Amino acid sequence: MLKRFKRLSSSQIILLGFGALILTGTFLLMLPFSSRSGQWTSFTDALFTATSASCVTGLIVQDTATYWSLFGQLIIIILIQIGGLGVVTMAVAVAIASGRKIGLSRRQTMQDAISATQLGGIVKMTGFILKGCLLVELAGAVIYSFVFIPEFGFVKGLWYSVFHSVSAFCNAGFDLMGVKAQFSSLTDYSANGIISLTTVALILIGGIGFSAWDDFIKYKFKFSRYRLQTKIAVAGMAILVAVPFVYFYFVEFSSAKWSGMPVAERLLAAIFRAVTPRTAGFNTVDMTLFSEATIMITILLMLIGGNSGSTAGGMKVSTVAVMVINAVSVFKKKPDSAVFGRRLENDVVKNAATIFMMYITLFFGGSIVISIVEGLPLLTCMFETASAVATVGLTLGITPSLSLVSQFILIMLMYLGRVGGLTIIYATVKSISNGNAKFPQEKITVG
Repeated sequence: MLKRFKRLSSSQIILLGFGALILTGTFLLMLPFSSRSGQWTSFTDALFTATSASCVTGLIVQDTATYWSLFGQLIIIILIQIGGLGVVTMAVAVAIASGRKIGLSRRQTMQDAISATQLGGIVKMTGFILKGCLLVELAGAVIYSFVFIPEFGFVKGLWYSVFHSVSAFCNAGFDLMGVKAQFSSLTDYSANGIISLTTVALILIGGIGFSAWDDFIKYKFKFSRYRLQTKIAVAGMAILVAVPFVYFYFVEFSSAKWSGMPVAERLLAAIFRAVTPRTAGFNTVDMTLFSEATIMITILLMLIGGNSGSTAGGMKVSTVAVMVINAVSVFKKKPDSAVFGRRLENDVVKNAATIFMMYITLFFGGSIVISIVEGLPLLTCMFETASAVATVGLTLGITPSLSLVSQFILIMLMYLGRVGGLTIIYATVKSISNGNAKFPQEKITVG
C-alpha cells in the first residue's frame, strides 16, 4: 500500500488529499453532536457543507450559525483552514513540526500545491506561509473583535472574530450571522467600515498569492524587482478592483433603487462588491436587487478569481492575463507573447488556454443542466454554477432549495474548481511519449 502511494504523482496526491478531507469532514458533520438539534445530518447536507468548506467556497444548504453546533462550526472552520492553505501544505507542516525529513517527492508535491516557481527552499517557503497566515488571521481577529465582542460578549465575540477572520483570509465566505437572519451574510454591517474594510483586506491578502508575499518581504515597494508572476498578480488585482469599483459605485449603486443608501455606505458597498467576487463569497447588500448587467459582471469576476498559489479559486488572474497578452501579441502580429520585458513560454500559453476552456465548459455545462432540471432562468443558474466552480460562495438564494441532482452538480463543480484544471488533467491522463516522432504539419484557417 505504501509503495503504491509513493508511485502517485503530485497531482494525484492533491486530488486524493482533497477527496479524503471532504469525506472526513462529511462523516464528522453527520454526527448528532455536530448539529444544534442533536440529530444525525443527512449525508447530502453534510457532503455539500464539507465540500464547500474544504474547497473554501461558501455555498451552503443549511445556515451555519443556526443549524450547526459549536462542534460543527469548529469542524467547518478547520476544513476551511486546511482547504485554504492546501492539504499538502498542512501535511508538510505537520511533518516539519514532528521533525520528520521532507523527501524530494514531497517537496515536488509541495511545489505543485502552492504553485511555486522553483523547488529550492520549498520547505522554508512552507514555514513562511504558515507563519504569515497565522499573523494575518490573528490581526484580522483582533480588529473584528472591536465590533463583535461589544455586540456578542467576550467568548462569543472572540469566536466570531476568529471564525470570520479565517473564513475571509481563506476566501471561504462562511459566516455566523444567521443569528440575525438566516443566510444574511454581512448585510447587517454594510455601513460598518471596520467589518467591511477588514474583510476586504483579508480577502485581498489571501488572494494575492504566496509567492507575491515573498517578493513583498524581500523587495518592499520595488516593483521592478518582483518576479513576473507577482507583477501580473499585482497589476491584475489593481485592474480587477479599480474597474469594478467604478462600475458598482457610479452605475449600479447610483440607480434609483439604492437612493436611500448614504454616500459613505455606497462607497463601502462598491469596494466590497468589487473585491468579494474574487472568490470570497461574503455579501453586504441584497444581490437579488442587482440588474442583469451587474449579475453578469459579477459572474465574470467570479470566474477570473484570485491569483495562483493563493487561498482564492477561479481560473486565476494569471490565466486570463496570459490569454489577453497572447491576444494582444496576435493583434500586433508579434511572434511571441511578452509582458513587463519578459517573453512567455508557449507551454504557458497552451496551459492557460486549456484551463480557460475547462472552466468555461464546466460553467456552461453545469448552468444548462441545472436550468433544465430546476426550470429556473439560465442567468440565475449561471450565477450559481460560476460561484461553485470558481469556489466563491455568492448566491442569489437558490442553492438551499435545489434538488439533489443539482446539489451534486454543484458539489462536483466546487471540487473540480478547487483542485484546479491542470491538476485534474495531470492526475487522470497518463503522459504518452512518442519519442521524437511528430505528425506532419498543416495550416488551417481560424477566425
